[in-house]
Amino acid sequence: MDKKYIENLIEKGEGQDLDFKSRFTNDIGNCVCAFANTNDGTILVGVDNKGAIAGVSKKVEEQIANIIDSCDPPVRAAIETGIVDEKNILVVKVKKSRQVHSWKGKIYVRVGSTNRPLSMQEILELGQKLGKIRFDDQICENATIDDIDDKKLRWFLRMAKSERNVDADPETPITEVLERLKLIKDGKLTNASILLFGKNPQKFFLQARIRCARFKGTTAVDFIDMKLIDGNIIDQVDKAENFVLSHIKKAAKIVMFKREEVWEYPPDALREAIVNAVCHRDYFISGNIKIAIFDDRIEISNPGQLPEPLTPSMLKKKHDSIPRNLLIANCFFLIKNIEQWGIGTNKIVQWCVEHGLKEPDFEEIGAGFEVIFYASEDILKLIPEKGKVDLKELRLNERQIEALRLMINENQEITNKKYRHLFGVSDRTASRELKFLIEKGLIKRSGKRRGATYVSK
Repeated sequence: MDKKYIENLIEKGEGQDLDFKSRFTNDIGNCVCAFANTNDGTILVGVDNKGAIAGVSKKVEEQIANIIDSCDPPVRAAIETGIVDEKNILVVKVKKSRQVHSWKGKIYVRVGSTNRPLSMQEILELGQKLGKIRFDDQICENATIDDIDDKKLRWFLRMAKSERNVDADPETPITEVLERLKLIKDGKLTNASILLFGKNPQKFFLQARIRCARFKGTTAVDFIDMKLIDGNIIDQVDKAENFVLSHIKKAAKIVMFKREEVWEYPPDALREAIVNAVCHRDYFISGNIKIAIFDDRIEISNPGQLPEPLTPSMLKKKHDSIPRNLLIANCFFLIKNIEQWGIGTNKIVQWCVEHGLKEPDFEEIGAGFEVIFYASEDILKLIPEKGKVDLKELRLNERQIEALRLMINENQEITNKKYRHLFGVSDRTASRELKFLIEKGLIKRSGKRRGATYVSK
């Protein structure tokens, strides 16, 4: 180990990622575990807390190695030797771990320049944060097989067989199906079994809901429509998606005599974000998933920050999948509500960009996570060139194309009288040409013959 490197560390002084030990003591185990549980850290053994060189014997290296191996579970660390002022210094480098490590029955974390043992409540919170204690595989107390919706479970088996070719007989007994899906633990139903297939999951989990709102303008003050979605979390995805699609624009346009339609936002991206919120939210937290639709954006938020070591910036790059609720994620995968773990957020970004929108934002806000989709200033600019229908190939004349343009681009209603006035044709010609547009599936008629109005489909 380079002498200058050690001297620079000594000059830096003890802190969040650096600790000094003048000699070998068992509390080195506390420090090793604290760094492993909190952040990368370095321990200089043979340096006192004031930075004076004390030095240690070579046998200390073996003693420290034994301590590292004695942590539960053993910690990832490297030991290097350096010489300063002709004295041996041991440099112990500890890597941050995704596991929870203890020393002599206690779990330590690094706080500034100290190693602090965690309380029982903090241990539970740490386990949840690292995914070692999962909500979905906990036993749902007081739940019985009568709380399971048999029809929903049979539907799930048919879907799993159709989508993933899962070898599952829809007539398999309920208990056996749940056992195969690992949704029964110690002979009792898990939280996941109730969330996925419960007749009334909110009987046990009031937090398992989605609050949807369409607000007027760009602030969450006045709302146009609100809906509270409950039931099993599989159905919640479809209900939430339908609410969103019913409150966003769908543009249609005649360009170069061709008719095109496009949603304001890519539906696949919206659904993926909803699925992620339902599947990966923290069900230990009492809040609901929220979907807020504004004139210029959509915000989809869920309780629970990203599991470590994920960060919002990592979600737009290649990253590992770290499902918070593994049992739920697996069932969603079997029915293709999740296509492939670890790429969902990448696909959301890709779909938005391909749609002509700016990239969505991923943010951690308080104790939650949020996806923000941004609308285009001009939805008609999102109309793609490919896949258009040539209206002239459908044998539409110039009058019919212009009438269709008015109905689609300007949202006008056309009557027989207005058609005659616009184009100077007879009643018979107007009726025939409007009827032709209906037969081609381009417009629809509302009302009786004399007072009928025609609008685009």
